[in-house]
Amino acid sequence: MTKNIRVLNVDDSAFIRKLLKDILGSDDDFAVVDQAKNGKEAIEKIKQNKYDVITLDIEMPIMDGLTTLKEIMKVCPTPVVMMSSLTKEGEQITLDALNLGAVDFITKPKNVFSVSSDEMKAGIIDKIKNARKANMKMVRYSSLSLSRNNNHIKTPNEYNTIKNADTIKTIIAIGTSTGGPRALHEVIPNISGKVNAPILIVQHMPKGFTKSLADRLDLISNVKVKEAEDGEVLKNGWAYIAPGGIHMKIKSFGVDKFKIFLDDSENVNGHKPSVDAMMFSVSQSNVREVVSVVMTGMGNDGAKGLETLKIDKKAKTIAEDEKTCIVFGMPKAAIETGKVDFIVPLNKIADEINKIMGV
Repeated sequence: MTKNIRVLNVDDSAFIRKLLKDILGSDDDFAVVDQAKNGKEAIEKIKQNKYDVITLDIEMPIMDGLTTLKEIMKVCPTPVVMMSSLTKEGEQITLDALNLGAVDFITKPKNVFSVSSDEMKAGIIDKIKNARKANMKMVRYSSLSLSRNNNHIKTPNEYNTIKNADTIKTIIAIGTSTGGPRALHEVIPNISGKVNAPILIVQHMPKGFTKSLADRLDLISNVKVKEAEDGEVLKNGWAYIAPGGIHMKIKSFGVDKFKIFLDDSENVNGHKPSVDAMMFSVSQSNVREVVSVVMTGMGNDGAKGLETLKIDKKAKTIAEDEKTCIVFGMPKAAIETGKVDFIVPLNKIADEINKIMGV
């Protein structure tokens, strides 16, 4: 196989630079793994060389990761994968980076032992290869357009007050992956607070990051958004994001009542949480109606789930249009099942949901 992927690794840690160079160097697809110690040095290299993907540390001297990311998007828009720490501050900055144009992120290894497994190395390689396929036109558009949803911060008395909130007739099930945080910032705030259904969301993310994502979305949305908890009862007008590292499923109890069940079983389609795992559980429940949505993301997670919901529940099904996807993988797989009712651009998905729900 011809080596053709050129990567610039930007990190002030010599250990991380060597680690990534060794990992990527073990794969025949990578032609160049160049290095920079800080953002300023990275920008100079980007002006002189063409890279397919840039890995970018968050905390660096001279020019930090977010400042560097903004400059990259101005000078030479390139797929960027952030190197994130597992701290609360690291989670917040990573989400900022995803909103500013980063395609994805990798949790930074603490030591050589944490990346000793072949599975971990393969995960890093796959993320960088997948980032190369990102639709950079949409990355730039999404990062610029997000600000329109962030002008309004919701106060507690603005939460919806739907009567009989735990009597569920319809469930909205949404799945997304690469590019998902930006997509969710476009869709969830534009769903009406009058939507008489709970919203189940699976976003492929590690543990910790999903709580920060839920908190951010909650501030700017008409529905209440939170990270799902095991055993909690679903309520209409609430959105539940699957916690990272565990499957989110639902169980029926009584008539039109449902509880969340967090399941630490094996990965599905290589993911935990998995969109299919969530959608299969909705299909197996006694809910009457379903709206199933698959948005930007690599791979095919959610396609089988959407298809099953269409067959078993006669669900109304939506897939994001290729033109607005950061990565047209999951929606493409869903469309190929032949069970998608509506193929719509990202900025019309919330409108379609509201229309289906009659609000």
